This record gives sequence, structure tokens and C-alpha cells, in this order.
Amino acid sequence: MATIDRAAVATGAEPAVALRRRNVASSQQPVAVGAEPEDARRTAKKAPSPLEILDQWEWVIVPLIFTALAFFTRFYKIGLSNIVTWDEAHFGKFGSHYLKREFYFDVHPPAGKLLVGLSGYLAGYNGSFEFKSGETYPENLNYTFMRQFNAFWGAVCVPMAYWTAKELNLKRPAVWLVTLMVLCENSYTTISRFILLDSMLLFGTVATTLCWAKFHGQRRRSFEKEWFFWLFMTGLSIGFVTSVKLVGLFVTALVGLYTIEDLWNKFGDTKMPVTDLAAHVIARVLGLIILPLLVYVLSFAIHFAVLTNTGPGDAQMSSLFQANLRGTEVGRNSPLEVALGSRVTIKNMGYGGGLLHSHVQTYPEGSGQQQVTCYHHKDANNDWFFYPNRREADYDADADPRFIGNNDVIRLLHAQTGRNLHSHEIAAPITKTDKEVSSYGNLTIGDEKDHWKIEVVSDAASRDRSKIRTLTTAFRLKHEVLGCYLRAGNVNLPQWGFKQIEVTCTKENKPRDQYTHWNIESHINEKLPPGDPGQYRSPFWKDFIHLNVAMMTSNNALVPDPDKQDDLASQWWQWPILHVGLRMCSWEDKITKYFLLGNPLVYWGSTAGLVVFASLVAWYTLRWQRGYRELSQDDVDMIHYAGIYPVIGWFLHYLPFVIMARVTYVHHYYPALYFAILTFGFLVDWFLRNRTKVVQYTIYTLLDATVIGLYIYFIPICWGMTGSNKQYAYMKWFDTWRMSDVSAWAKKEE
Repeated sequence: MATIDRAAVATGAEPAVALRRRNVASSQQPVAVGAEPEDARRTAKKAPSPLEILDQWEWVIVPLIFTALAFFTRFYKIGLSNIVTWDEAHFGKFGSHYLKREFYFDVHPPAGKLLVGLSGYLAGYNGSFEFKSGETYPENLNYTFMRQFNAFWGAVCVPMAYWTAKELNLKRPAVWLVTLMVLCENSYTTISRFILLDSMLLFGTVATTLCWAKFHGQRRRSFEKEWFFWLFMTGLSIGFVTSVKLVGLFVTALVGLYTIEDLWNKFGDTKMPVTDLAAHVIARVLGLIILPLLVYVLSFAIHFAVLTNTGPGDAQMSSLFQANLRGTEVGRNSPLEVALGSRVTIKNMGYGGGLLHSHVQTYPEGSGQQQVTCYHHKDANNDWFFYPNRREADYDADADPRFIGNNDVIRLLHAQTGRNLHSHEIAAPITKTDKEVSSYGNLTIGDEKDHWKIEVVSDAASRDRSKIRTLTTAFRLKHEVLGCYLRAGNVNLPQWGFKQIEVTCTKENKPRDQYTHWNIESHINEKLPPGDPGQYRSPFWKDFIHLNVAMMTSNNALVPDPDKQDDLASQWWQWPILHVGLRMCSWEDKITKYFLLGNPLVYWGSTAGLVVFASLVAWYTLRWQRGYRELSQDDVDMIHYAGIYPVIGWFLHYLPFVIMARVTYVHHYYPALYFAILTFGFLVDWFLRNRTKVVQYTIYTLLDATVIGLYIYFIPICWGMTGSNKQYAYMKWFDTWRMSDVSAWAKKEE
């Protein structure tokens, strides 16, 4: 028996089975040669079903479907309204300036507006249309193409949202939900369909978030090609978004916080060689600081290279910059050297500085004398005369010219009102540590407090300080009695001062303070021969910094006017709860009307998600403190990167509008909304990923269907409401949703 067992084992058969085997005649029918065995047929590979194909190629098919739907919803009927709608009046006009190469000024960086100009160029537009609000587009302007160009940026946000959610490791249904919420967000659809910067801003924000997520996904493959690719793509995206609007700095801050945390963790890894740590730091400095700065600076270099003609924004720039624009009057035929009796405009040389200005309006407090300000636009109230001080003989128009130079004491007489530039022991209206500067008296009435001593700082044309020269001489004006210096910092006066720049007399003697530096911009004196001071150029970096400071100063001046009612403005607390919308045009029956309002589920769901997420983090933190360890490291990473960072992104984009004083509108919330959507997608994924398939399918189907249903319900506000607004009263759920002058409830009663 043992022998039989060993034999069986030697053949690989089981002993018991070997005992039962007998050499008996087979009862099976012979198999024909070439016939397929039954087992082979049973195990043959079946053709994949459509669902299996979708599952296998989902990463290609689904993004393509979403992209097609995005382009359809953003492009459909995009040319229906043939009038200049909302802020098309601004950004379309800026595009016109590029096509005419006229220098203009705006509070936003130039990249987005350069693209608007490019869209006009591609559309065959010559820049001649003025883009007045509500005006009908001319037949020779292909405004539809220009809108489609802008809509492209909004449409590609949808597939990028898909890839971002996928990169954050959300389950497939949650990825679809996030993508669907971006696709079916009514406000995103509407804002993308016009010649505005918001679609480009959204594109830059979504692209930066996607590249950051991709770069994070490569964290275990440092210094490989794909790691470098996504690092530098993140930097390019940051450069682009900040070059469209400075709001892009908020998503830049998000990437910055991530980078600081990442490097801090690497610094704590004692096993990492110092050379590797240094390489990580250098790579991030190059990719996330230097590269974005280069992109940002490049946008301004192109801006200056294109806008070579004089235009409406000249006065925001330095006098030397203006003098080199084609067609400018600054410096043209102006006498080179300044003398008593010269009629001049005086430019503050601080970054964002304006022209010394006065007008008949008086200070409401303090001296009650005539206001003195700095103003950024050409105006007759910017003109001043150089006159002798009161200890000297009166000005003689028939005498030979007497040139003005360093250490001379003069008076400045306002050309329009005849009053003297004056200061006294009264605090300035805003900067209380400085003295008030006013216009006081006249040619004969006044005192020594009208006297100002000239102190030459530098001259771009000569080392000779014995004469003041047009454009090239930088000088300070020292009050002879008080010993203070005329200064125009970037402080805006209230509405009573027309939001112009406050001019003060400061006791601080800082020769390098450029806000105390002045130069002669334009100069008229019939006694003197014309010159050509515009042969000297202003350095690029000085122009770059000057324009950026001017942008920030003007942006800070966009504060609400308490004396005027702005029906379009809204407050920060109204945005997350979808309390208000915005009418983008006239509400006449003959006009195609558009209303900026979001998808209720997207807004309310994402806002509620922020609260739920805070509760979730608090819950797990308390349980962790009590010793519970139910979360794996993968779970912690999921909450950290797919949950906490989107919430941080929301805070970074939302809180600045809470604390800033400038006037705000509903579209300022749109970048923050994207991060709230990501947070909502994370929460749905988190709570459903371990539930049964039935529960998951039921909830996801309900959410997806509701998002789509509400989007279709409100789609007329995106694609255009024609005829009477009363027929759209069914969408007016609240009185603050002003897409109709009739409430939904009143319509039902009728």
C-alpha cells in the first residue's frame, strides 16, 4: 500500500485518487480533429459590453463628453444680443486701444486685455468702435467671434475640473459630480459668454489648481521629467492668472502654503541629504517664483511694446514715459529750461503719482481753503505759474527771462483760480501727522507761507543744477516757513475730494522719498525757444513698477460712494447664500436680457459643505485626542489634500473681499466658488465611498439630476431672455433675484 502511495505521489496524483483509477474502456466519443473542446468554448473571451468599454475608456470618453457639453452650453446663441453688454464696455474698449496702439490705464494687469485685443485682431476688427454701454455693435465688427474667443477659456475649465477631482483621488461618481457642478453652474456659463476677463481668470485659477494637484501626485518621483513638467506648468499657470487679474495672487498663495509645508516636511526628514533638500528649494524658487515673475513681467513688456501711441491713460505714467509716446504733447515744443512766468504742469514722481491740481471746492474741515490734490487726468486745473516770492519785485512780463534753479524761493500761482500754493499749521485731512496744503490768496494777497524753496535732486540730462529743466529735472519743494516738504503719497481723499490723491506737507526730510519728488511735465513760455526734452527715455523697470503701483492705488480708490446707489453692487455675505444676482444690461422688452445668478444646489450645497467639512475635521480631531485611531494614513492624506487645501483655497479667495473697502460684485465670488465645489465633491465622496452600491447610486443620481434640472430651469438667464421679463417670473424665487419685475408668487396668483 505504501508503495502504491509513493508511486502516486511521484506522478503528482493524490493517493486516494490513484487507487480508484482503472484501465477501463472509455465511454467518451472520439473528438474530431480541429473541433473546439467544450471547455475552450466556455472560457473563450467574450466581446466587451458597452458598459465595459465605458469603464475601460472612461478617462477618455467622459472628459470628451463633458468638454463637448461645455462648448455647447457656452457657445449656444452667444451672438443673440447685438448690444454692448455690461463690462464689455470696458474690456472691449481696452481691446480697441491695443488695435490702435493707444496707451490706456486700467487697474488690472494686461494679459487678459491683450488676449481681448488679439480676439479683435483675429476677428478683423480695426479698433474704431467705442464700446459704449448698451450701444449696438456695427455690422463690420464680428463681436460673436470675440465672445467665442472668451467662451473658450470658460469651456475648458470643465475638463480641467474633471482631471483635478481625479487627481485628488475622488471616486469616479464624485469626479463626475464635481465636473457636472462646474459644467452646470449657471453663473459660470453666463460670465463666459461675453467679452470679459472673468473666464480667463477662472481658467487660470482652475489650471493652477490642476497643475498643483498633478505636481503633488508626483511627490514620490522627485526630479523626474514629469515632476519637473508639472512644477513648471504650475509656475506658468500662476504667471498667467496673476497677469490677468491680481486676484490670481490668492491661488498663488495657496500653492505657496503647500510649498512651505512640503519643504518643511522635507527639512524634517533627517535621512534626506542636504544636497537633495537644496535642490528641492532651488527647483521651487525657479519654477514657482522666478518663472511666474517672468511671465508677469513679459505681459507688461508686450503691453509697453504694443501701446506706443498717446492715449487716455498717459497721465498715470511718468513724464519721460509720456514724452516718448507718438502723438503726445508732453514735452513737444516745450522750452527746455524753466523761468519765472512759465506756465507748467507739475508731476509727482512717486509710483502712481499724478499732476499737482487744485479746484474751486474747499476743504470741509481744517482751513476751509481751496483744495490741492494730485489728479491723474489732463485738466486745465493742473496748470500753475512760477512767480517771484513776495520779498522780490513783482513779475515783469516784458523783462528778460529769469531762470529758476536750485535753492531758489518761488511762489506757485494756480492758473485757473489765481490762488497761491500754501501751507500752514493745520493738520492734513487724512494724514494727520502732515500739514494741510491749500490754495490761498491771490497775486497780491498772501504771506510768506506761500513761499517754496526748490531743492534739485537729480537731472537726467545734465549735472548743472543752476536751472530747472522740463521733464528731466527731479526737485523737491520745501516750505520756507514750516520747513516741510510737498508730498503726494498714494492716499485717496473721500468723495468730497473726488477720490483724488491727498497732497500734504511732511516734516520728514527723506531725500530718497520719491513721493516728495516732482518734475515739470508740460511747459509754456513765449519768451523761450522750443526744445525737445523727449529725447531721454524712462527705464523699463521704473515704468513697470510705476504702473503696478498706480494700478493698486486706483484699485483701492474703487470704494462705494455713500451718496450714490449702485444697484449692481453687492456685499460679501450675500454671495455664498445666493442672496442676489446681477442684471447685466437694460431690462427693456426689446433687449435680450442676461442675469448673473448661480445654480441653487451648487451654491447652497457648496456653502453647506464648508460648514460640514469644518464639523468633520473637528469630529476627527476630538476623537484623535481621545485616542481613537480609525483613520489610516491614506485617509488623513485624503482629508488633508482633497479637503483642507480646497477649503484654504476658498478662504484665500473669499476673505480678502470681506475686509477690503472697495466696491464688490457677485462675480468676485466665482473663483472661491470653484474651491467650494471641490470641497462639496470631497464630502460626498467621503461619506458615500464605503456605502452600498444602492445607496451610492441613489444619492449620486439624485444630486446629478438636481444639478442638471436646476441648470436647465435657469438656463434662460444664461442664453438670453427675450421679450417681456414678466414671462420669466417663475425663476424669481426671492425678491432679491431681480430677473423679473414680477415675483413668482404674484404670477401664480394671476
